[in-house]
Amino acid sequence: MGGHYINLSIIAILVSTLYGPISHELTVLGVFRTASSAVNSHGQDRRPIHAVEDTLHCEDLHYYPPADQIFTACEDSALSRFKWFPPLANFDGEADTTGSIHVIDPRTLISSRLAFENFSGPFVTHGIDLIPDPEREDAVYIFAVNHLGNPEHETGNVPRARSQIELFHHVLQSGNARHVRSIRHPLITTPNDIYAASPRSFYVTNDHHSREGYKRMAEDLLPVAKWSNVIHVQLDRLPGISAEGGVDAVVAADGLRNPNGLGHGQSEDEVLLTSAIGGILYRARPNPLNRTVTVLDHFAFDSTIDNPSYYRDPYRTSDDDASGYILGGLLRAVDVAQTHNQPHAKEGVMVWHLRRSPTATTRDADRDSDSGWEKRLIFEDDGTHIRTASTALLLPIQSEESSKSTSEKKARLFVTGFVSEAVIAVEVSL
Repeated sequence: MGGHYINLSIIAILVSTLYGPISHELTVLGVFRTASSAVNSHGQDRRPIHAVEDTLHCEDLHYYPPADQIFTACEDSALSRFKWFPPLANFDGEADTTGSIHVIDPRTLISSRLAFENFSGPFVTHGIDLIPDPEREDAVYIFAVNHLGNPEHETGNVPRARSQIELFHHVLQSGNARHVRSIRHPLITTPNDIYAASPRSFYVTNDHHSREGYKRMAEDLLPVAKWSNVIHVQLDRLPGISAEGGVDAVVAADGLRNPNGLGHGQSEDEVLLTSAIGGILYRARPNPLNRTVTVLDHFAFDSTIDNPSYYRDPYRTSDDDASGYILGGLLRAVDVAQTHNQPHAKEGVMVWHLRRSPTATTRDADRDSDSGWEKRLIFEDDGTHIRTASTALLLPIQSEESSKSTSEKKARLFVTGFVSEAVIAVEVSL
């Protein structure tokens, strides 16, 4: 997630003047939404919320089924993100912190750090992705965004950030992550999230065209400010001689507004992409031959949304299938203009579940983005239990764990945010 939202009065004046209908834009920003002091899980009874220790400011989560583990990248300092974090236009500190990669046991809710090999930072964490090592069944490659400072910055003409991608190799259950190489290219300017296609091929979003200033504000404010893009990167070698060595990058999709999260969909050829400030989820298809991404359809939500994930219901039947897309966002994104650099502020969260409507036919659901689909708010918090939501994912609760007194389908929801104090886990009904 990244953005620099401005005063409500300016938003209302500009949007109403330039675009007429303002309801969707203001709804997404949460302008008229009031944060409730109570946790709401789609009208359900309040259920225990568990905070996972040592998971500070973890932007992204990815579940890896073969290991039954959740992977994430987190910060090690509570204050550094409020001083230096380019996605929030925080440039008042030094980019000298060293974050960490964690694995979370989704059953015990214990987080363990991976010890770095051949890497000492700095490491300002953001989006990640992982993919199996094709040569080892018990290993994965981990791609991670790193928001470094620019050593060449002296004046306003040179960007203050020079972000890049770090590639690690991890043997499952080993407790270590070996740094393979850094990846840098002029087309990778404001990287946010990653979709790994192979150890040598990945997509990365540039969430803004401008790193800071009024042009960046315009990108957050104006629906027509579709100035950013998705980049495809091909690596000639592993490891690389330098961060720039053997890196070939092209624009895979452009003309996008605030492209943020990337995720793996229900099939190998489905790429999930979000416009955070637009509250839009795109389903897309990668085209390996020309290295582009083609948007197939889209879905609008009533809040900002970020890194998407897909939940595959293991207990699905022809009459009851909870498989669908899980997305977290901000309850009142309009407040981030004042709170983005405040360590003790609260930003509430909303988590959505998008699935095919039980009463719709496949033809109905595929015909357009509005028919044949069901959108549900499955979790909401005013910031008391978690501050910000940039990723949410569901894991099934085994039938023997579920309540004996009800046939209601349940799952464990994990939520994290770019300035959350901890990943949280809570049971929800589907």
